[in-house]
Amino acid sequence: MYPSNTDEYQKYSSPTLPSAPPAQFDMATGIPVGSTSQFYLTRGPTALQIQSQTPVPWSTGLCSCLDNVPNCCITFWCPCITFGQIAEIVDRGTTSCSISCALYALIMCVTGCSCFYSCFYRSKLRGHYILEEGPCTDCLVHCCCEACALCQEYRELKFRGFDMSIGWHGNMEKHKVEVNTLPPTVQGGMRR
Repeated sequence: MYPSNTDEYQKYSSPTLPSAPPAQFDMATGIPVGSTSQFYLTRGPTALQIQSQTPVPWSTGLCSCLDNVPNCCITFWCPCITFGQIAEIVDRGTTSCSISCALYALIMCVTGCSCFYSCFYRSKLRGHYILEEGPCTDCLVHCCCEACALCQEYRELKFRGFDMSIGWHGNMEKHKVEVNTLPPTVQGGMRR
């Protein structure tokens, strides 16, 4: 016996679960983008978790070079030094500052297009910290304003707690020492 009207039919039909919003993927990388929601796609015995996060803004603006005058001067006169420092931190110590600096200088002297090399590190930095891509694409930012882009990346890493002068390994040692020198905590509060 089937219900005669639609209200009764809906009452007896199986409940529909709210569906998750469709995932949006970057066509070049296949990484989910554009949503702050987290949802699961279930197929078979396992669940595939797809999570994407909304990019956060940079700590300083692209044209805020004078927020750190010494770095602004070094970057304007010798951008390879700033780039080497950034590359070492972004690569997490796998390449040294001096090697990145030399490679940047070589590319700049031979082709004059070192901005194409440095834009990849801006993309890596954005990926590590989920930063907004703006005011335009990474490559265009570096092609149009290389010094400003390098200064912004340098300031972002300093804002995130890195001491740029000691490199990746120095920062890791410094962090390890700071963690080891914290006073011990007492469990359960003070007792007599």
